[in-house]
Amino acid sequence: MITVLTGGTGGAKFVDGLRQIVAGEELTVIVNTADDLLWWGLYVSPDVDSITYILAGKLSQERGWGVKGDTFYCLQAMGQLGQPIWFHAGDRDLATHILRSKLLSDGKTLTEVTAEISGRLGVKARILPMSNSRVETRIGTPIGELSFEEYFVQRWYQDPVESVRFAGASDAEPAPGVMEAIRNSEVVLLAPSNPVTSIAPILAVPGIREALRESRARIAAVSPIVGDAAVSGPAGILMQSQGCEVSIAGVAEYYRDFLDLLVVDTRDAAAAEGLRRSGMRVHGTPSIMRTNDDRVALAQAVLKAALQSPAASDHS
Repeated sequence: MITVLTGGTGGAKFVDGLRQIVAGEELTVIVNTADDLLWWGLYVSPDVDSITYILAGKLSQERGWGVKGDTFYCLQAMGQLGQPIWFHAGDRDLATHILRSKLLSDGKTLTEVTAEISGRLGVKARILPMSNSRVETRIGTPIGELSFEEYFVQRWYQDPVESVRFAGASDAEPAPGVMEAIRNSEVVLLAPSNPVTSIAPILAVPGIREALRESRARIAAVSPIVGDAAVSGPAGILMQSQGCEVSIAGVAEYYRDFLDLLVVDTRDAAAAEGLRRSGMRVHGTPSIMRTNDDRVALAQAVLKAALQSPAASDHS
């Protein structure tokens, strides 16, 4: 059994690589839900949707989100009706949000709804939201507190970040199946997702970080930082705002209390040596996922390194 903690576009690409080398029945994906939002009265779960679509072979590769070949007639019509249209929900994508909202209003949990939608789309892997409780990433900026989607999508992450908090996290509980997946897996992988707003919300749910510390699984993380910058998105800005070094050392520090292995890009070979001297296991491999072959190669390299004995995988 393999369990992945993920969020964002880098996480979806990595899961896409994994699905091509691991049987769906052996894969559990625990997904960040702190980006969830109500949009036009519908419950939208962006990271859950991306993982569902990628595992169903439906994700738009051009955009990195939403359904491939989607149209945007409803978006245009809502704009004409004076409604906000900064969150680009496509027509086929809206069907998912409508069904999710209906099932939630029928009394089903987010976990149950996610299982139902993914099952209807033919997904064999198990997709688990991190929690059925509402947790929301709130970004403090000079113009006030923003939701993550407002900060990231509406305002293109241009606002200086003063604080990051996960509203509701302290009262949340892990969704059913999350703790068991972490405890019972052979390998737990942290995707190359933004540590601050994709992985940290999952770790903020009480019990999950402790389960990772206590798990007998091999736990490996893929760095979303190459050199001194994020591969994409605001991960570097957000790490800096939290007082973290924007480097593989900063990523290692974020996960140090439970991490067995950090997978970094081969261009970070010198920095990797420094980390090894501090006692961290590090494995170097090309980590930029421009093509499908890149995704598969990274997934293979990460799994192989995670399953190897410590001495065998400590090289770049």
